[in-house]
Amino acid sequence: MTKPTPSFKVSYVRKQFPALKKDFVFMDNAGGSQTLGKVMNRITEYLTHYDVQLGASYKVSAAADKVLKETHKTLAKLINAKRTEEVVIGSSSTMLFRILSLCLSKQWKKGDEVIITNSEHEANASCWTDLKKQGIKIKVWKVNKKTLEFDIPDLEKLLSKKTRLVTMVHCSNVLGTINPIKQIAKVVHKAGALFAVDGVAFAPHRLVDVQKFDVDFYVFSWYKVYAPHQAVMYGKFDLLKKMDGINHYFIEAIPYKIQPGNFNYELTYSLAGVADYLEELHDRHYPNTKASSRKKFQKSFELIADYEATLAETLMDFLRHHPNIKIIGNSSSDKNIRVPTIAFVHNKLKSPYIVSKVDKKGIGIRFGDFYARQLIRDLKLADKGGVVRVSLVHYNTQKEVLALIEAFKEIL
Repeated sequence: MTKPTPSFKVSYVRKQFPALKKDFVFMDNAGGSQTLGKVMNRITEYLTHYDVQLGASYKVSAAADKVLKETHKTLAKLINAKRTEEVVIGSSSTMLFRILSLCLSKQWKKGDEVIITNSEHEANASCWTDLKKQGIKIKVWKVNKKTLEFDIPDLEKLLSKKTRLVTMVHCSNVLGTINPIKQIAKVVHKAGALFAVDGVAFAPHRLVDVQKFDVDFYVFSWYKVYAPHQAVMYGKFDLLKKMDGINHYFIEAIPYKIQPGNFNYELTYSLAGVADYLEELHDRHYPNTKASSRKKFQKSFELIADYEATLAETLMDFLRHHPNIKIIGNSSSDKNIRVPTIAFVHNKLKSPYIVSKVDKKGIGIRFGDFYARQLIRDLKLADKGGVVRVSLVHYNTQKEVLALIEAFKEIL
């Protein structure tokens, strides 16, 4: 008999985020989450004890090198990479995708093809569409306008012998729907192409498992995952090894050949604080239970997913039953279908007006296209000022969601 899932300890969770002491409700988390205290402490720790250049023979430099290598091992474990060299650090997802496009395209020729989707954040769109200047053909896999989901037969029609790469979001920062990445990877690889995934909107809510997904490249931003402005790209080792670099000509080591300049040491060191938190979150809910770090990460994200689904359902239930509101995306709160990034439009009111009124309630939500400009255009929502987006995470509470609903009742 399996043990029942424990009730989610949200009061404990909120104490881990110093910013939540403010009299303000953060519901723009898909734009950037609040930062863990553990992460902040590690930044201070690094700058206090290890703030030197790496590679020197003196003691402090050697110690700094050691702790950063340990951090890379932790990050590899967190995303389930086979090797630490597969973990590439960068300043942003936008920059990492741009670097990936530059490095990969050095091996491509005129007439080669790349498939993107129309629901991409521009971080994973313009870096590829810009390759048209060198003769790369860009094809667009469009979301089904009725279901707002991707039909795999439509992808199969776009694939050809010239397809070099397919790239897409794990879940849209507007629609919130989780795309079947593992299934799509099989289709892409069968066609002989590479598969790159934007996990920015997925990683705050579910455990990333690059081996399970069987992706070739996977990118996300840590400032959406309770840490500072830093990003990570996973790449399969053999692919990174063959890929041309972008660093100094004499640097051939992986991942340094695709990390121009120094990666940010103190911010990188801080990222292990996310792993520490996930382990502690597990231990708070499952005391006296022995498990590997990876298992603890998994159980913690299961707790997070279950809890977030209850928050999403409260809001979704209100939105579903409002006569003037249209949810943009799947209207289910099922954790297997979506994350709690919820977008909608109103039949009469424009999105900027709604958000401006919510602002006055001390609740932070947002309107716009969220750099998924092509999706907003294709859905003909630009004249609405884009969508209203409420993006919840596991430190939000039912009380906060109910306060937002009360605000909506007054405004809408």
